[in-house]
Amino acid sequence: MYEIVSKTELAQGTVVAMDVVAPRIAAKARPGQFIILRVNETGERIPLTMAETDPERGTITIIFQVVGKTTALLKTLNPGDKIMDVVGPLGRPTPISKKGTVICVGGGTGVAVLHPITRAMKQVGNHVIAIIGARTKDLLILEDKMRAASHELHVCTDDGSYGHKGFVTEVLEAKLKELGEDVKEAVCIGPVPMMKFCCEITKRYGVPTLVSLNAIMVDGTGMCGCCRVLVGGETKFACVDGPEFDGHKVDFDSLARRLTAYREQEKLAMELFMRQCSCQS
Repeated sequence: MYEIVSKTELAQGTVVAMDVVAPRIAAKARPGQFIILRVNETGERIPLTMAETDPERGTITIIFQVVGKTTALLKTLNPGDKIMDVVGPLGRPTPISKKGTVICVGGGTGVAVLHPITRAMKQVGNHVIAIIGARTKDLLILEDKMRAASHELHVCTDDGSYGHKGFVTEVLEAKLKELGEDVKEAVCIGPVPMMKFCCEITKRYGVPTLVSLNAIMVDGTGMCGCCRVLVGGETKFACVDGPEFDGHKVDFDSLARRLTAYREQEKLAMELFMRQCSCQS
């Protein structure tokens, strides 16, 4: 059992940050890795990336958006409550090295995944330009942390309520036009369409690009095959071969189809959960 020691609601309460006591995971985790948790005995297993780790305190920070039954159930827990299973760290860490100028792009809750990577890139001596975005100002997360983790931060909102009005891809392309060959790598993490279009842009400029694939995962060991993705025409398993891959080789269209394969079942599970909550209130 893993105790929750703090809980903060972000972005209109649809995004939640929790600190969870998991000392062995906190001691070993590296940027880019993730955990798989199960809220209770009857719950499903879901993957979540660690936005922070504190080895001295023995805690990990998870940030998630309420999009389905399991995340809705997780949100009902409070400090002092316990999560039944937390397994990790899983996946391969982000390869961090000094390259020069690196652009880190995050959208939505992908910013939580991007933050420890951005910070690590800066710590090893890279010049880090960060670009983060959300649909509106109220949905933007971790702006202060991303500002501290980078040398230059650009903020975008789709509706223009804060920062640049438009998409992160627009600022990304503007920076690539400005800096040209000075940009040695890009890291782009967020919704699948965002990553796809970011990669189309960076490919035109010849900039190597890492993406983190939030594919369907169940066991986190590669045994179940639920997280199959096509990378360079080959089948990879996001949980053990990734979660990060060369974005210029990822088949984003097949990934998008896989991520919607269980949409009807997910919708039904959420409806049943909300109905049960209404009956209990």
